[in-house]
Amino acid sequence: MDTSAAGSGDFQEAFRGLFLVAFQVTHRILGDITRAEDAAAEATARALVDWRRVGRMEHRNAWIARVAGNVAIDEVRRLNRRREVPDRSDGPPVPDRTDETALRMALGAEMARLSTRQREVIALRYLADFDEAEVSRALGISVNSVKKHAARGKAALRARLNPTLEVNLALE
Repeated sequence: MDTSAAGSGDFQEAFRGLFLVAFQVTHRILGDITRAEDAAAEATARALVDWRRVGRMEHRNAWIARVAGNVAIDEVRRLNRRREVPDRSDGPPVPDRTDETALRMALGAEMARLSTRQREVIALRYLADFDEAEVSRALGISVNSVKKHAARGKAALRARLNPTLEVNLALE
């Protein structure tokens, strides 16, 4: 991978900000710092590989948030398939976060079922903390479209996860 011609110095300058946006998104989806760091690293590695194009983007943070969201959702899918429970008999007691983990996994799986535009809006608006105007500029759609896709995406998530459950997309 030859990054010298691609402006690797520019990437080095942008890396910290890109990684922080990616980590914020992946942590909210995965809920685990280690997995979130790995997913954020994967997203920023993808930015480096395609830096000639990404480096010229006006909305790099939106791009990295979308990529990070997709990487995290893929990780949720892998976790759902494996359902491995690590043996912690030799380590310190771990607090039971089964309900929180299950909700995050379900949220990630259901986000994958949303339309591409709804998933992008939800990821940027609620997971990357972009305001509606920033999402609008990043995706090249109107603010009203952002509102429409956000409302429909949240409604779909609520309906699929549990009609009586108030889904909080800013899980911490």
